[in-house]
Amino acid sequence: MATTDFRRFRIVGAGPTGALLALGLARQGHSVDLIDALPRQALLDRSRAYAMTHSSRRLLQRLELWSDLSPELTPFTALRLDDRATHQTAWFTLNDLNDANRKAEAIGWILDHRPLMRLLLDHLEQSPRVALRFGVADNAPFASPASVSGEWMIAADGPRSSLRERSGVLYWSHRYQQGCLTAKVRLRGAEPFTAYELFRPEGPMAVLPLGEDRYQVVWSAPISLCRDRAGSNSMELLSALTAILPEELSVTELLDRPGAFPLELSFAPRLDRHRLLLVGESGHRCHPVGGQGLNLCWRDVSDLLDLTQQLRDGVLTSRALPRRYTRRRRLDLLSVLLATDLLIRFFSNRHLLLLPLRRLALVALAQLGWLRRLSLSAMTDGPGTLLRSLPE
Repeated sequence: MATTDFRRFRIVGAGPTGALLALGLARQGHSVDLIDALPRQALLDRSRAYAMTHSSRRLLQRLELWSDLSPELTPFTALRLDDRATHQTAWFTLNDLNDANRKAEAIGWILDHRPLMRLLLDHLEQSPRVALRFGVADNAPFASPASVSGEWMIAADGPRSSLRERSGVLYWSHRYQQGCLTAKVRLRGAEPFTAYELFRPEGPMAVLPLGEDRYQVVWSAPISLCRDRAGSNSMELLSALTAILPEELSVTELLDRPGAFPLELSFAPRLDRHRLLLVGESGHRCHPVGGQGLNLCWRDVSDLLDLTQQLRDGVLTSRALPRRYTRRRRLDLLSVLLATDLLIRFFSNRHLLLLPLRRLALVALAQLGWLRRLSLSAMTDGPGTLLRSLPE
């Protein structure tokens, strides 16, 4: 018999993660209040792109959004890794995917923020189970369990989550010396349907296809340097970019205003407190190397929707849901945070003892198919997801 307890969810934060969770909960029959301090147009007007893997594809298909987004998706069928210090290169192709993912005919997809948010907000506005409140700050004090009868609270308001801070949830954060510069550019000489990951001593750089000759650049470097580059004139920035890209690539035009922001490694050991659940970057944050950020957040959404469906069906009790959510997410989160942190420390330096190991690692990736398949499975499905699927 299905339970009728705790069927209302209040989600603070209407970015891609909070909006997707709200839509999933509404389609399960739950009532949702979605709140964000930004007005609707500000939620739409963000100039950035996301690298989406197969775990995110499956979630979008589950919520019947994939076909609507397909015209906006730019697939890439090859991924080139370059270590500029050791001059080694490794390629990932469709043949390195597992059989289930290979059927999708892409290693991953690049999606611009605007069409994604437009689609999510359009669906939410049409849902009778969702109440939207934009341009409203949620500054209410954290409520005790006795005072919020029948309501779950979801913090999806990002790494500076005010709801998380008011609740007193333990949260650990380490600020990297690196920052990140993002910019959309036109490139000449790039391989079709190819994404690039360049490892450089100052930090990694991702070059992600947006369709035709348009690309999103995600450039890691010391934060002061990122801010200087973001504030430089377009010709200086284009010249600096062309100088460090593979020699066959050249930047011909800057398409937006570059942004610079600091990078950090963050983690909440528990993603729950009473009826508060942390989802997305309110509970964790990793370095953008490998494009794991959005996909990690959306695996929070996927696992939580599994549990709320069990709650609705009476298979899971309301008392068990918070602990089950934290336990279910912990392995995936720790795996990704540890893997991205080690990757940065391994490749973002010129330590003489590490250079031979880096060269060996890239040579092994280039020559060993099983190692490429294992690495790509971890990137596209999540290392924690793979470990959890192993037989006990």
